Amino acid sequence: MNRMTDKPQLLGDSPEFTALLRSLQVASATDVTIMLLGESGTGKEQLARYIHENSLRRDAPFVAINCAALPESLAESELFGHRKGAFTGAVSDNLGRIAAAEGGTLFLDEVGEMSGAIQSKLLRFLESGEYQRVGDTTSRQANVRVIAATHADLLAKVEEGSFRQDLYYRLNVVPFQVPPLRERSGDVPLLVKELTRQLAARHGLEPPRYTAEALRQLESHHWPGNIRELRNLCERLLILFSGRTVDVGNLPPEIRIQGRRRWNFTLPDSGLRLEELEQELLRQALDKAGGNQSRAARLLGLSRYAFIYRLKKYALL
Repeated sequence: MNRMTDKPQLLGDSPEFTALLRSLQVASATDVTIMLLGESGTGKEQLARYIHENSLRRDAPFVAINCAALPESLAESELFGHRKGAFTGAVSDNLGRIAAAEGGTLFLDEVGEMSGAIQSKLLRFLESGEYQRVGDTTSRQANVRVIAATHADLLAKVEEGSFRQDLYYRLNVVPFQVPPLRERSGDVPLLVKELTRQLAARHGLEPPRYTAEALRQLESHHWPGNIRELRNLCERLLILFSGRTVDVGNLPPEIRIQGRRRWNFTLPDSGLRLEELEQELLRQALDKAGGNQSRAARLLGLSRYAFIYRLKKYALL
């Protein structure tokens, strides 16, 4: 399947997203290991490419590997490589992703899904630059910058024993929280326009026109699938309404229904202080979750990292 060469995930004027890009530009100039934290579909691989393209390694390879998509039996071979005959099916030498990224950047997506054995070998590579192919008796050296990403709560995985604490700290040198689409104020209309333009060019169709009411409805959607969900919707509406107008009634039921939801809360005539309300909600969420921060974050629709940020902001931690 052909992939779009544009990077719509990097389009956005929201303060949340532009602040992230500025910070990534600063980090790009160094060789420091970076961790991208955020929900699935927020564009973490595109952001990793952005870091690479703004670094001194931009002329060297950018190599990505999805740790969650690899069977455990193949993960070591894919990452570190193998020699011919090292195991059944190894009919030729395989350099591996680390060697392929020599001089450039290695992106480890969903790094929290690595097995314990691979974690140990990755830690050794991060600390010394050395690795060993499957079936080799000698070590090799590689000059590679590592960017990792995960949607999982790695600290919780460390606490439960499924992720090495030393590897966590080695990867989490400079972490960045990627905001979900629902927290990128004002970016949905921009993304709708750009995604629709790219998809229309790919399919050879005339793009649809969105009414202001339809765009407002899309902005109010929670977007649990983030940009990936938005892209799929844009493609569906392009196919169904090419050259026509998309109004609220043409949007999927789950988006129309969500837009009509109302909270059972009435603003007092005397008003309130929003910061005090937020602090009270944080406290209540912690109480309901019995002090479990991950569970409390889920009650408020936040990532654990965003929840902890707010606790620190109000000195509640």
